[in-house]
Amino acid sequence: MAKGKRKKPMMLKILLILVLLGVISFCGLLAFVCIREGQVPKTAAELPEDYDAVIVLGAQVKPDGEPSVQLGLRLDRAVEVYERKQVPVVVCGAKGKDEPEAEAYTMKRYLEDKGIPGEKILTDPDSFNTEQNLQNAKKLLDAYPEEIRKVIIVSSDYHVPRAMALAEDLGLNASGVGSPCLQEFWIKNHSRESLAWVKYWLKKYLHLSL
Repeated sequence: MAKGKRKKPMMLKILLILVLLGVISFCGLLAFVCIREGQVPKTAAELPEDYDAVIVLGAQVKPDGEPSVQLGLRLDRAVEVYERKQVPVVVCGAKGKDEPEAEAYTMKRYLEDKGIPGEKILTDPDSFNTEQNLQNAKKLLDAYPEEIRKVIIVSSDYHVPRAMALAEDLGLNASGVGSPCLQEFWIKNHSRESLAWVKYWLKKYLHLSL
């Protein structure tokens, strides 16, 4: 009986150590995301001038068909990049749950309303995640009649570093520019991005199918 009682405090200690290690690891990941985010240009003026295309990564579309605030911020940043140099713009995003249409179609209309000609906008309405976004965008740009040597990726600032890592894996020569993250969603978005990096590393280095 005494032996069984001794086991419980030991198991509790092990559990607490594991929880503590998990918290420390998560905090380290969060710090990594924040440091990488801090290195991302925040305006089009900070970008190099030798780009040939822009890739805009999708975000939620509201049930009424309007871009969410986060998506609108990404698109406004894309307009700034386009106004600096009139190059093809790829908009990426499939139709998610509770969305009235593919994000790419909403994004295209928004950019057209902002003055970007429709023939300059390439749509990818089939991708559901960042990796698919970039794979499909690359296919569209590979088929474009003009040579595309360097691209600018536009997304929320916390998301750009991982998108650039994925782009590099695909052989894209990419730079990135970020749009601001809404403060009320800061914890949610940065926590999710921290876990997304873990998934990225597991797939890349351990070749796990996730």
